Amino acid sequence: MNATEARSQFLADKDYLADRGIVLDGVASYATADMKRDYTIALDGLPPGLTVANAGIPAMLTTTIDPEVIRVRFVPTKAAEILGEQKKGDWLQDTIAFGVIEHTGEVSSYGDYANNGMVGVNANWPQRQNYLYQTISEYGEREVGRAGLAGINLVSERDAAAANVMGRFENTAYLLGIQGLQNYGLMNDPVLPATLTPSTKAAGGTTWQTTGGAPNATANEVYNDVLALFTQLVAQTGGLVESTDRLVLVLSPGAAVALGFINQFNLKVREALKEEFPNMRIVTAVQYGKQSASNPQGVAAGNFMQLIAETIDGQNTGFAAFSEKMRQHNLVTEMSSYKKKWSGGVWGAVIRFPYAVASMTGI
Repeated sequence: MNATEARSQFLADKDYLADRGIVLDGVASYATADMKRDYTIALDGLPPGLTVANAGIPAMLTTTIDPEVIRVRFVPTKAAEILGEQKKGDWLQDTIAFGVIEHTGEVSSYGDYANNGMVGVNANWPQRQNYLYQTISEYGEREVGRAGLAGINLVSERDAAAANVMGRFENTAYLLGIQGLQNYGLMNDPVLPATLTPSTKAAGGTTWQTTGGAPNATANEVYNDVLALFTQLVAQTGGLVESTDRLVLVLSPGAAVALGFINQFNLKVREALKEEFPNMRIVTAVQYGKQSASNPQGVAAGNFMQLIAETIDGQNTGFAAFSEKMRQHNLVTEMSSYKKKWSGGVWGAVIRFPYAVASMTGI
């Protein structure tokens, strides 16, 4: 009986054997005479296989890709929120000039034949320089296709990355300016008045918190530091600023925690400030924190704080200025890839009235 006959005979007997309780689902044939004489084959097993033994399946068959993509978050960009921002000029201009007019003159005692007394106007043109910057996004045809297999729109994500990177650079320029140009930031404009030093606290030092984040100042001491800034602001402006004016208090997120300190009357610092300065806004920016490995853009001397009067006699104290927010240039087609340039321009922070800004370092 050959192999074909042995298989046919077993199939014919399979139901007969099953009726009598002998179920051989894994058997396909009777053993032939040749198989019986081949002692390398177990009578209850198949011949040796030619492939490597493996009871598993491809790992990709047991892997699910979540369609919701997780995006890494970065620190908030707050510079434009502090002063507001305006577009000035465009990418063709290198310099912008701001006209400043000062009235001059004097009076004298009246006399019918007297010609004394005079008035005049003094004009100045402070300037800022435009800083143009760029970035490039590139992607290949196969690269885009492979990313699509994972549900990622690579072209869209690269464009979003360009907007993110440029927006973050712009935010930094608004706060710190561009070295080597007449392009200054809100934190380091050379015309800003000298910064104040916080009062010495009862617990020692000038900071509001210890290195570990525990309170180092009382609620009253924190409030008094902010009040000292306002006192300085009133002195610098010659009384042009009042407590009911629109003010902006800018400090780091970590330092802002101290505004929740409570005094002996169960009153938080934030509540006391709101009562004294009803039109004050509080804005936090990480760049106002102490410089560290995790905050390289921080202030080396310690936590920084500014109190800004938003307007002086109806004129805005300052604004963040850009020449181009985001300009997309031509798409360049290579043999099997694409690239395009994005550019922007920034003037930094234009502070019209430096005396309307009071600063304090070391809180």
